[in-house]
Amino acid sequence: MTDRHLQPLLHDLVSVVFAPTSALSDAAGQIRSGAGVQGVFHADARVLSRAELRVDGREPEAIADSRDGTHSTRFVSLVRWLGDPGPDPTVRIDRIRRVTARGLTEEIEVTSTAAGPVRATLTVDLACDLAPIETVKSGLPVTALDAKLGEPGELRWSADDITVTVTGTDATAGTDPAGAPRLSWPIDLAPRQRTVLRWQLRVDDPKAVVVAPAGEPPWSRPAARADDRRLVRLLDRSLDDLTSLRLAEAAAPHEEFLGAGVPWFLTLFGRDSIWAARMLLPLGTDLAGSTLRVLAGRQGTRLDPTSGEAPGKIMHELRRHEFVIDDEGRHIPATYYGTVDATLLWVSLLHDAWRWGLPAEQVRPLLPHLEAALGWLAEHADPDGDGFVEYIDATGSGLANQGWKDSGDAVRFRDGGLAPPPIALAEVQGYAYQAAVHGADLLDAFGRPGGQRWRDYAGALAERFRARFWVDGPLGAHPALALDRDKRPVDSLTSNIGHLLGTGLLSERESEQVAAVLATPEMSGGYGLRTMSTKDAGFSPLSYHCGSIWSHDTAIVLAGLARAGFPGPAATLADGLLTAAEAFDFRLPELYGGDDRQTMSRPAPYPAACAPQAWSAAAAVVLLQTAVGLYPDVPAGRVELRPLPGTPFGAVSAQRLRIAGTPVDVAVDRTGAATLAGLPAALRLIRPELPGQRSPASSTTTSSPSSGPVGTKPHDA
Repeated sequence: MTDRHLQPLLHDLVSVVFAPTSALSDAAGQIRSGAGVQGVFHADARVLSRAELRVDGREPEAIADSRDGTHSTRFVSLVRWLGDPGPDPTVRIDRIRRVTARGLTEEIEVTSTAAGPVRATLTVDLACDLAPIETVKSGLPVTALDAKLGEPGELRWSADDITVTVTGTDATAGTDPAGAPRLSWPIDLAPRQRTVLRWQLRVDDPKAVVVAPAGEPPWSRPAARADDRRLVRLLDRSLDDLTSLRLAEAAAPHEEFLGAGVPWFLTLFGRDSIWAARMLLPLGTDLAGSTLRVLAGRQGTRLDPTSGEAPGKIMHELRRHEFVIDDEGRHIPATYYGTVDATLLWVSLLHDAWRWGLPAEQVRPLLPHLEAALGWLAEHADPDGDGFVEYIDATGSGLANQGWKDSGDAVRFRDGGLAPPPIALAEVQGYAYQAAVHGADLLDAFGRPGGQRWRDYAGALAERFRARFWVDGPLGAHPALALDRDKRPVDSLTSNIGHLLGTGLLSERESEQVAAVLATPEMSGGYGLRTMSTKDAGFSPLSYHCGSIWSHDTAIVLAGLARAGFPGPAATLADGLLTAAEAFDFRLPELYGGDDRQTMSRPAPYPAACAPQAWSAAAAVVLLQTAVGLYPDVPAGRVELRPLPGTPFGAVSAQRLRIAGTPVDVAVDRTGAATLAGLPAALRLIRPELPGQRSPASSTTTSSPSSGPVGTKPHDA
């Protein structure tokens, strides 16, 4: 039997992050050699692969771990073989791990409540392999590097221009009986005495492509209250996690963005960084502005099949070197453009940031990049000329799927069969429609030509989509997931179609039908929105993209449902997210299991999910914005206040949201009455008449493409 190299599991690890550094350990705080992805990572390299604490050669017994701040965690363990006899432990160890941008520090508090003296030797066994992150992810074996002794209490490792230094204050640096590096301290405690031992890790990495930005986070931290306390706790934890994910390019440390997630994606990701910045717009436009500029600085200028670069295209992923993406040897260049949607989402981020008040002097320099992005849409996004945006990996060595569901088996027919590329994804057509309209609005507003061309493009795309994508399914008519190589609709029912809500691509009646199928138990019966219906043959609750639940995906769709006038289905998904958040200690992971609520009393973890992850953490802000219903259009001089009907969170208030750089306070009482304070004088408040809860179209409709009003081609725009 051939040995498999398996991707390490993450669900039971404790992560502490200060990007670009992260530390992953077990619940005892131990970083164990050879235990999967455990270790300290810095900018795509594992800079410490072992940090095992022992007392007199024995491991303490772990009893608890707890966050100790944004970038630190406390691990508590007992040393029951020392101290007084009896049932109560009298020797305790608190291990406080604080991660910094260039390493970490640990304080080891040893406390004795024993009646007599306590004497022992405490050791920390260490190792460093400087393994690339992709090697660790692939589960390949790695050999530890030899350590060198430096100053007293100091150990050092070097390779590939990276130098790692560990220093133990008042420690002896040496080796264990097997020759492995070790720090050791003698402990001599009088009755009821405490001592604190310290060691630190420092990384020198002159070739890192990402660094920690200076200063405070470029967004406000709202003071939120809600009758549903889960919302407040999720927001607080998420804002801490977002703070820990801040990054900048080494060449431009003043322009920050959010790294996608820990441990695999702590770098610049076009799609992820854009979505996270877009979700955080209620907290200010500074992050959006810098994210737009960073990605514009790497916008494609030439055709390169190897990297996927094309003129005007926004990149997908930035690494320090060529990156192996799976155990089949597929690889991508250090700067990779294999994404079909980042360019379109970049346009909409620019538009939405402008609507939230990004100053005109920041928008104008980005207009040539906007025109280049629209040029990509016109010239390179539709290689076969059928009028739809599509992708194919021309090299066979990059990502086979290039939408947000980018696993190799993500695009499946209802019968489970894989769709052959090129692939035209449903949600990407919605992104294209929205980018065209958003681009037209910006071109018109800044006196540049081409606006009508892009409105015409959007209208024609909507008609093509209406004619080709709608299918009949077991739960009713709905847009297909995609069109395949032969232009066949990929007829599975997936969460992708929820991203169409609010893009403008759908008519009102079509939106009702999409809301109807998404609201069915087959899609919304878990703790959020399933990525695929339980009625599809490819469904599995622990499939990465075919049945699991993604936090950001659920948040995007519930926001679209709420704004389109479907508060009931939106509230169901919001409750699913909050219930999942509570189960995961209010750190929403990248994804989790799609099991039914009646089957599992809490969501099952997806064992390889990243946490924290930027767009999962940003989902908390989406929930808050949806609850209070704040929708500004600063260029038009107006702000809509339209809270989610039915007040599913109870009373909600938020202070220090930001519109056009100005702090505003919004509150919604238990009756749904909303107030807004602090609005700039140039903006007028609009309170649209709140419709009653709209009922989605029947979820059992299975009419054919040529049938009447609620068929697979609803025409009443």
